[in-house]
Amino acid sequence: MEIIIAEDCGLCYGVRRALTMAQRTRRQKSGAISTLGDLIHNPRVIADLEARGIASAPTPEAIREGTVVIRSHGVSPALYRRLERRRIHIVDATCPTVKKIQQLVESLAREGREVVIVGDRRHPETQGLLGYSRGRGVAIETEEEARALPARKTRAVLAQSTEDLSRFQKVAAALVEKTKELRVYNTICDSTRTRQRSTSELAGRVDTLFIVGGKTSSNTAKLYEISRRIQPRTYFIENAKQITPAMLRGAETIGISGGASTPPEAIQEAVQAVQRSFSRNSARE
Repeated sequence: MEIIIAEDCGLCYGVRRALTMAQRTRRQKSGAISTLGDLIHNPRVIADLEARGIASAPTPEAIREGTVVIRSHGVSPALYRRLERRRIHIVDATCPTVKKIQQLVESLAREGREVVIVGDRRHPETQGLLGYSRGRGVAIETEEEARALPARKTRAVLAQSTEDLSRFQKVAAALVEKTKELRVYNTICDSTRTRQRSTSELAGRVDTLFIVGGKTSSNTAKLYEISRRIQPRTYFIENAKQITPAMLRGAETIGISGGASTPPEAIQEAVQAVQRSFSRNSARE
């Protein structure tokens, strides 16, 4: 049996930066420290932050005092204002890539363009981007939704930073037919593109592939979708305990990948779980 870890997987720069900023804030400040929503979409990391005294608050109103860390996904201008009115100190850990997309959305909206954002409309990053659109933004998830939009003389289309490149291209192609002048901005971050490429390449080389990460992680879910198109025996797991002998049956080459919010120890634990399962099966034989 051979185990291959995707060349590019695990925590990205933006997530590592947000975690570092949250931990540094905890060391430097003695008061209450909160994050607005889960800092990243990984239950293991969230539990660790809570153990350090960094709580996750669902809304600005749930934060009564102290300091709030804005997660890497970013938030809308309206949410900044709500926090400022409550006199909450803000530590902004928005990913620099997401910041640039926010600025692009704001600039396009100032020009009077409709801004189509391709991504999960419920995702906090997409919600934040819509907040910069001055009411000119619309979030869509599929090319079918793109075809259902009305014709426009001019519009712009961009992507949530963790969007599937293939889907973004299909949506942009559909919008060409509905728009006289379409500006296309590929705002999928480099980290996402390299992880998607690395995972898709790995899926073509293995008999079974495990995608490790939080079930609410958008970028991890995209890796699962991409891999499943190539390797039907792809499994989306949150932790190594979910690996079963049935998942490994008949597989000689095992692949493991993880999303941008998956810590390296979770990847290594998955490797160890596969090795233990293989060792037990070998012993029985």
